[in-house]
Amino acid sequence: MRKQKVVYVLRRDPEHKGKKVTAKRELSFGIQLASRLLLDRLTFEFNKDQLDKQINLAIDQEDRQEFERLSVKYQPYTWE
Repeated sequence: MRKQKVVYVLRRDPEHKGKKVTAKRELSFGIQLASRLLLDRLTFEFNKDQLDKQINLAIDQEDRQEFERLSVKYQPYTWE
């Protein structure tokens, strides 16, 4: 992953015309990794829940073709 940089510009009092102080801060690798893992987990759970709902609807409507199509898409979510 590329380092993400945040640049802050601190402005002094109006007396110091045009003078700026800049400060830089890099996001730590731990924060980047934790946020990426959290987003991946949330996406995984959302997609799995949506497929669950669609499969249950296909079962309720007794639509065997739709159920089989969705069950193939659901297989990667059952492997752990």
